[in-house]
Amino acid sequence: MTLRNALCAATALGLFAGGATAEILTIATVNNGDMIRMQGLTDDFTEKTGHTVEWVTLEENVLRQRVTTDISTNGGAFDIMTIGMYETPIWAANDWLVPLDDLSDEYNADDILPAMRGGLSLDGTLYAAPFYGESSMVMYRTDLMEAAGMEMPDAPTWEFIGEAARAMTDKENEIYGICLRGKAGWGENAAFLTAMSNSFGARIVDENWVPQYDSEAWSNTLNFYIDLMNDAGPPGASTNGFNENLSLFQQGKCGMWIDATVAASFVTNPNDSTVADKVGFALAPDNGLGKRSNWLWAWALAIPAGTQKEAAAKEFIEWATGTGYIELVAENEGWANVPPGARTSLYENANYKDVPFAQMTLDSILSADPNNPTVDPVPYIGVQFAAIPEWAGMGSEIGQEFSAALAGQQTADEALEKAQAIATDVMESAGY
Repeated sequence: MTLRNALCAATALGLFAGGATAEILTIATVNNGDMIRMQGLTDDFTEKTGHTVEWVTLEENVLRQRVTTDISTNGGAFDIMTIGMYETPIWAANDWLVPLDDLSDEYNADDILPAMRGGLSLDGTLYAAPFYGESSMVMYRTDLMEAAGMEMPDAPTWEFIGEAARAMTDKENEIYGICLRGKAGWGENAAFLTAMSNSFGARIVDENWVPQYDSEAWSNTLNFYIDLMNDAGPPGASTNGFNENLSLFQQGKCGMWIDATVAASFVTNPNDSTVADKVGFALAPDNGLGKRSNWLWAWALAIPAGTQKEAAAKEFIEWATGTGYIELVAENEGWANVPPGARTSLYENANYKDVPFAQMTLDSILSADPNNPTVDPVPYIGVQFAAIPEWAGMGSEIGQEFSAALAGQQTADEALEKAQAIATDVMESAGY
């Protein structure tokens, strides 16, 4: 252990010493790689605080359902929940979350990237601390791009992506030019396609909350996506989410993958990825209309208001989302594998500036604007979702229709007709 880290550990011990009795914290989290890594390092937290942790690790769609049900019914199953930018301000407004306005000076909440802090706050008060932050970007095989006789621009158009994907596809050898989310869910395919639709000039609703899925822009979005996936995507794409596409890319079966920037450390890790030394990065595509198709998200840790273990839960949040945890991961697994996108200081750290995807990740995060996500004005906040309570149910239903269209069970236009009907019913029922 370096002197600096020894001092950090001693400081942490001093901070947490003399606190309440040791607690057992139950934490609900998503089965993404960074969270799995955190579980493997939790002994460090226990050594510093005496508290132990029981993990409930769930697939993304299941996690969303479980924590939403638990917190809305005051179930009390969890002391800490992994949630995101969609849930945080809505749940905070319902008084369902403990405010994080009294974290220690050593934690330095002001170091959190403004984009992340803003999305995880209500009226200027932080209610969830970002474990990592992300946008989305293009990850691509440099060798396949070169073999296709093409060169990826830093800021590609969808037209270029379509051309490159088809050129890189070799289905006989199980190489597919592009892998994109098809699994139904408001945070899965509906999130991807909503972000994509922004670059085509589409909107979820117009300024008067009238649904816009019957627009030409949405038709262009969904038809382009389905045609591209039919021509250059892997079989069974309608059931592929983040983890499934990550696995395909690591196996060398995807020429391109447009997804969360956080995936960069996994596709470039030689222990897990067969193409680790052949990966390049670019901004998410656009259509020249002024909006790219990248989203903005943070997986963050929040404390449900019903917990009896608030003090210990705050200690865990400080441990897991502070700069000390970043250094712990760097020591154990290298700087490329630290949780990205949450803290300004990470991008000022000389050790991190050499990570090949660091700058593209930051550029992608900074280019997403949840307050002005679309070409034409909208009344909602959110890039890949509308930050209204009804979106989770509505987006999931619409995602089912999009997934069915990708699976060939209906046409894109039939899916959009159903999406329009779903959204109209929801908007009218909710009184928008």
